[in-house]
Amino acid sequence: MMTSIHSGNVPSVSPLDHLLGGDHFRFAHLAIEGIDNELVFARNAPGQREEEICLFHKSMPSGDAYMALLADRIEAGMKNHSPLPVVRFADGEYAFYSGSLRCNGLYRQAESVAAIKAAFPAHVEALRNLAASGIMAPLVFPGNTRARRGLRALLRKKDGKDLATRFLQFLAHNHVKLTETNYIPFYCVYSYLSSTRFALAVHRKIVCIVNSDFNEAACAAWFERAGSHPRLVHVPIPDSYVATQWDSMREDVFRNVPENPGCFMVGAGIGALQVCVDAARRFSAPAIDLGHILNMMNDLERKSQGPRLFTFRR
Repeated sequence: MMTSIHSGNVPSVSPLDHLLGGDHFRFAHLAIEGIDNELVFARNAPGQREEEICLFHKSMPSGDAYMALLADRIEAGMKNHSPLPVVRFADGEYAFYSGSLRCNGLYRQAESVAAIKAAFPAHVEALRNLAASGIMAPLVFPGNTRARRGLRALLRKKDGKDLATRFLQFLAHNHVKLTETNYIPFYCVYSYLSSTRFALAVHRKIVCIVNSDFNEAACAAWFERAGSHPRLVHVPIPDSYVATQWDSMREDVFRNVPENPGCFMVGAGIGALQVCVDAARRFSAPAIDLGHILNMMNDLERKSQGPRLFTFRR
C-alpha cells in the first residue's frame, strides 16, 4: 500500500508533510529490473528490508523509471558537456547537518562541532546549487522518518528513527526543497553506477576519479568486465576532513583535472557535496558521488563494512 505525502502549514501536519511543500510524494517499493538484494539481506539485519520502501514523486511510476531518468540525465550531461552534480545523503550527512560528531563513522569527516558549524554556510550554498541544477539522492524511508514520541521526544533523545526528517527540516530551514526534477531515490544511484549501462556510457571517455584511493588495475578491470575502456585519471584528495576543509583544498585538487573530462566519479564522504557541485560547474560535466561503488571498483569493499543494497544483479 502506498502512503501519500502532501504539504501542510499547520502544527498537526507531520514534519515530512510540511517540509515537502507543494510537491506530492509517496512511499513505494523500489524495484529495479535485474537487482537482487537477497545476498545483502542474508548478511545484514532483517529490518534493512524496509529500506526498499522509499520516497517516490507522484509522476514516477516505478524504480525502473527513476533508473532511466538518472541514466538519461547523466549520459546527456556527458554528451552535451553540461554540469550535473549528483549527490547522495544518508546517516553520515544527517549527523553532520545536525551538528553531531556522529558523522565520524567509517571515515574522519569533521574535527569538531565548531568545524561543522563553520562549514555550514558553504554547504548550504552548495545544497542550493545542487537543488537548482543537479540531483539530490537522500535516503528517505519509513524507518528514518518516524516521529519521536513520549518521554524520548520530551528528552529529545536521538534514536535514529527520525534522521531523514531532521535532514529535511535542515533543508527547509535553508530554503532547499525536494522536487520532481531534483530528487531521486538514494539507491538508484548505486544501481545505475554498478550497471553495464553506466560502464558503456563512459567507454573511451576521460573519467576523473576523485578519491583518496586508486587501484588502477582493479578499476580498469571493473569496466573491462562490461566491455568498457574509459581513460581513468586519478585526481587525489585527502582521506579526511574534506567536508570541513574543501575550500582550502579546491584549487590544488582541480589543478590535476585534465582537459575535457567526460565525468567525475567522486568519493569524498560528506565532502562529496561541495566537490561534485564545484567540479560539475567548473568543468561542465556530470560529477557523481559514488561512495561505496568506488570502494567496490577499488577492491576495497571492507572500507564500507560489507555489501550494500542495489549493487548485486541476478
